[in-house]
This record gives sequence, C-alpha cells and structure tokens, in this order.
Amino acid sequence: MSALPRTVSLLRSATLADGSVVDVEITGDTVTSVSAAGSASSATASETLDLTGFVLLTAPAEPHAHLDKALSWDLIDPPMGDLGLAIESWKDYSATMTVESIADRARRAALMLLQNGTTAIRCHVDVLSGDSPLRGVQALVQVRDELRELMHIELAALAGPTIPSADVEAALDLGVELVGGAPHLADDQSADLQRLLAIAARRGLGVDIHTDESLTGGYTLGELARTVRDWPASMPVTAGHCVRLGTLDLDELDHIIDEVLASDIGIVTLPITNLYLQGWQHPVSTPRGLTAVRRLLDAGVRLGAGADNVRDPFNPVGRSDALETASLLVTAGHLTVPEAYTAVSEGARSVMNLEPAGVAVGAKAELLAVRGANLADVVANAPSDRYVIHAGRLVAFSEVTHHTALPTRSTESAELLLEKR
Repeated sequence: MSALPRTVSLLRSATLADGSVVDVEITGDTVTSVSAAGSASSATASETLDLTGFVLLTAPAEPHAHLDKALSWDLIDPPMGDLGLAIESWKDYSATMTVESIADRARRAALMLLQNGTTAIRCHVDVLSGDSPLRGVQALVQVRDELRELMHIELAALAGPTIPSADVEAALDLGVELVGGAPHLADDQSADLQRLLAIAARRGLGVDIHTDESLTGGYTLGELARTVRDWPASMPVTAGHCVRLGTLDLDELDHIIDEVLASDIGIVTLPITNLYLQGWQHPVSTPRGLTAVRRLLDAGVRLGAGADNVRDPFNPVGRSDALETASLLVTAGHLTVPEAYTAVSEGARSVMNLEPAGVAVGAKAELLAVRGANLADVVANAPSDRYVIHAGRLVAFSEVTHHTALPTRSTESAELLLEKR
C-alpha cells in the first residue's frame, strides 16, 4: 500500500451496520454515491479500497479528551483513588512539566486515537497554576497545528476555580476555541459557573463545562441551561460528565432534562473515567458514575460519549479506542449496540458541532472500516484490522496476523498445527 495519507475515491464491497453491502464513492472530502456492491464506476487502483469482510461506519469522534494529561500514569505513579486524589497527584506533577514534554505525550495520545479510528477530538487543556500557566495551551496549540491535515482537533481552556480570568483570556488569545472549567470544584459553584459563562459571552465563544462530577450534593446543570437559554447557535454549549444527573429522582431528573432540551445543550458521558473515579467511598452497593444516558436519549437530548482520560491519575487504563467506550455504554449504561456506537460517532460529532459524516450522500467522508461480520461483532471484539479515512483520505490502517496453535486430529500426536489467518 502506498504512503499515507492518500486520496481514496472508491470503497468496494463494504458491509454497513444494517447488513447491506455497498460501494461508496468519494469526491474530495464528501461521499457522493452509495450503491449496491459491484455497481460503482471504476477508480484507479491507488484510490480504491476493497472492504470485503469489513464493516464501514461513521468514524468516531472524541468529544472530551485530556491530551495534556494522557499517558502520564507511569511517570507519576499516583495512588489509585477518587477525583480528589487524582487532582492532587496531577497538580503536583504538572509543576514539573515543560511545553515539550506535554506536546510529546499529547501527540502520541492523539495518534493512538487516530490509529484506532477517531478523526476528531475536543481536548480540554489545563490553564495551569504558577508562573507559566499557559504551558499546556502552548503545547496543545502546537500539536493541533502539526496534525491539522490528519485529524480535527479543537481546544477548550480548562480553568479551575482558582485560575485568574486573565489567564483564561490569555489562553483564548493563543487560539483556544472554547471556554471550559469545573465549577463543581468551587466553594461557590454558581459564582464560578457565571464567571466562565461571562468570559465566553464577552468573546462570543461556545463553552464545554465539566459539570456536576459527583454522586451527591448540589448541581449546576439547570443553572447552566437557564443562563445560556438565548445564546446563538454560533456559541454552542456542552456539559460533560453530569454524574449527579444519574442519581436524581425521576421528577427532578425530568425537570432538568427539560431545561437541557430548551437550551439545546449537548451532554457528554464518559463511562470509563467516571466508573473509575466515582464510588470509592461506598464499599457496599457501590454506585456507578454515569449520567442518565437512557433518560437523556429517550428525551431527545444530543448525547455524545468519550473516554475522557487515558492512563493518567484520573484513569489508569484505557485503550484510546472508541469501541471500548461503546462497549462500556452497552454494559454499564444499558444502551443497545447501535445506540452505543452512535454516541461515539454521530452523537459525539453533533455535540462538537461538526458537519454530519458517514455513509450517506452529501456527508463528510469521515469513515472507519473494521474487519467483522456486523456492528455487534465489531463492538464486542474490537478487531485491530482497520482503515481510517479523514476528509476523504486514508490516514491510518492496521493489519494484524494471528497465529494460533490447534490440536492435531490424532490424540497420539503431541504436534500442534499452526493456523495462520
């Protein structure tokens, strides 16, 4: 196969999630034809992919990443524990980081996501304490620009309650696209939320707020929804985590969901990280840290799902693979397999205000092909054989060879046959 990236204009014999087998034609960054397999016009060999035996899907998007923190677990060796312990471990380590060290980990983490099929990332980047608060921002702006031709990366300035507003403004001046923060960590949650929203309103920017990341206590999602009720579509609003929403009684929950719908707020659930961080104080009948995914979906709220942290103090594991997130939504969130995959693909793109993508005429050619029989097979087994297409170009592919020992037919022989596939 020729060097990457390379233009792709024809995908042959791809299996869709509904089981149909099709040819897909691509012009530039857009899907221009979807027809029965074997009916598409020919294309040059270098621009054709034969996807026989592969399931073709909308490429995942990661709506809530922390690339500045990713892959730091081994460097920090933090204690396992809840959100408070993770924040303490990260704060101590972050004082030692340089722009170069942050950029190196962030670049590796972004490319791991791309390798597995994610072609768009929204990254929350810390505005740090101390004398050089913009080290993370500078690193992520650098990585975003380096990878611009391979994937879409957008940045949200993550400002804790003690971070001066002037430092948030400085991060935005460097090219960060969204205002972020974590008002649930503030002594006065409402005041910090309003501070962040005021910055965004002044700048005409959207927001992506870490919201109500706890199982008990107060919550701000309703206030967020009411405050942004009249914001224009050019200033999109996202609330991530929303763990507290999953513990409210139904009447209260439905009231908050009505507020969310009235303001068209996108909600992002982050199963792997919140399943890890929440519930440590409950050794019996341990509650799980998920938002009310079923109720949100049934009400028509725009729902995206992401991994959040990957191998850092906030989550010691994670494979940088949207299929892992989808699988967890089935197991822990009781979503159907199609609902779970939609949450990490079309749902995530909707929350990120990206153009529609997938296998449909007029959609953007952001596509992932995974070897498998059907969508359930792909989500369950997460095969490594994949082709990743961004903006109509092949930007990553993986081919795996398995060698498995099998017993011979003769019970008297100790020899093993080696199957290669």
